[in-house]
Amino acid sequence: MKIVVPVKRVLDFNVKVRVKSDESGVDLSNVKMAMNPFDEIAVEEAVRLKEKGVATEIVAVSIGVAQAEAVLRTALAMGADRALLIQTDQDVEPLGVAKLLKAVADEEKPDLILMGKQAIDGDNNATGQSLSTLLDWPQATFASKLEVSGSELLVTREVDGGLQTLGVSLPAVVTTDLRLNEPRYASLPNIMKAKKKPLETKAATDYGVDIAPRLSVVRVSEPPKRSAGVRVESAEALVAGLKSAGVL
Repeated sequence: MKIVVPVKRVLDFNVKVRVKSDESGVDLSNVKMAMNPFDEIAVEEAVRLKEKGVATEIVAVSIGVAQAEAVLRTALAMGADRALLIQTDQDVEPLGVAKLLKAVADEEKPDLILMGKQAIDGDNNATGQSLSTLLDWPQATFASKLEVSGSELLVTREVDGGLQTLGVSLPAVVTTDLRLNEPRYASLPNIMKAKKKPLETKAATDYGVDIAPRLSVVRVSEPPKRSAGVRVESAEALVAGLKSAGVL
């Protein structure tokens, strides 16, 4: 089984987000960038499938600026076999990402595309579903457990009423949720080995797909600051305060 794992370079989740003074977007200058946490979970799951003897090759793919090579090296250090950077300075929207990944899938012929359910920068949760539609492959989203059963995958996902298990025939697109696994830390020897693993770079224009943006950012602003809370002496005072505020 060949697995393709898309990974995205995003603002590190530990960094406090700053909005640009002109409210045109998030300030990314001089801040730490890292692999999208959901994508890191996808890489970990792919590596575990390889360790079980289910997967034979893991290909990590990233779309973005040249600095995205760093997240691909991280994926290689975690256990991916090779990597592909589709380089572009353009901010590619989910549909454009899905089109590029479809072109990659047409070339690589993977049995499974395992990816994070969403990126923590845009929070769109749209790329996996769009890619499944373009490829006409079955999809299973928000995977919290993944098992191989013969020629299909059993994907457990959390729904409002509990847990739902789907049987998905291959090839398929699966998106990962937080509870699927705990990603490993890349060891120093594996980080050094990752430097020698193949990493190919191509331009987004090489794939001949339309990734022109369909959306425009009107304004980015910080959420309003919360006002200080009020301590009450009793439940009755709490109910009275909620009534006066129109909550009850």
